[in-house]
Amino acid sequence: MQKKIPLRRCNGCMEMKPKKELVRVVKNKEGEISLDLTGKKAGRGAYICKNLDCLKKARKARRIEKEFACKIPEEVFDIIEEELAQDE
Repeated sequence: MQKKIPLRRCNGCMEMKPKKELVRVVKNKEGEISLDLTGKKAGRGAYICKNLDCLKKARKARRIEKEFACKIPEEVFDIIEEELAQDE
């Protein structure tokens, strides 16, 4: 029997994809938002594809902010954008 592959929805393109193909953005108990490349950090998670286009779409539509129910400063998005650019 095959092992079930966990799927998550990208907040940019809104497509369901295998969890390993996505990057997790996490909000911890203190309210800090960061990029979680391991997928193991504690906190509420939102997923985006590993490309800048999906991050820009999610940022424009404020989907990550809606997911976390809080305002995210532009500097945080800039840091996440830089980390994604390094990964590509």
